[in-house]
Amino acid sequence: MFNPKIINLPKILDPRGNLSFFENSNQIPFDIKRTYWIYDVPGGEIRGSHAFKNSHEFIIALSGSFDVVLNDGENEMKYSLNRSYYGLYVPNLLWRSIENFSTNSCALIVSSIPYDVADYVRDFEEFKIVRNEAKK
Repeated sequence: MFNPKIINLPKILDPRGNLSFFENSNQIPFDIKRTYWIYDVPGGEIRGSHAFKNSHEFIIALSGSFDVVLNDGENEMKYSLNRSYYGLYVPNLLWRSIENFSTNSCALIVSSIPYDVADYVRDFEEFKIVRNEAKK
């Protein structure tokens, strides 16, 4: 099973403004099948609070900052994202929440599969069962 990790992206420095990028399978360990972003999150709100059975994701703070909290059913890890030249790879079968959004933050998320409502696990106790079954 893959582990979550911070992935540094190429950073091209230019006095007119810097540029960073990622491409399918070059910087991130999957081909991109879906892209979405989260923005205008009211203070104190939490996004996510679910797991994916199959989808892997890569999350970047395009602007502002936020925390990604990952839980494997036993342990919890928090990643603070606040730069547009690195992101967090999140493998499947991890419970994830995104919280502590700064004003005007924008979270860009790319996924390894197209949207599939059946891929979501939205109950934490069910998630622990699904994860334990997948480990067998």
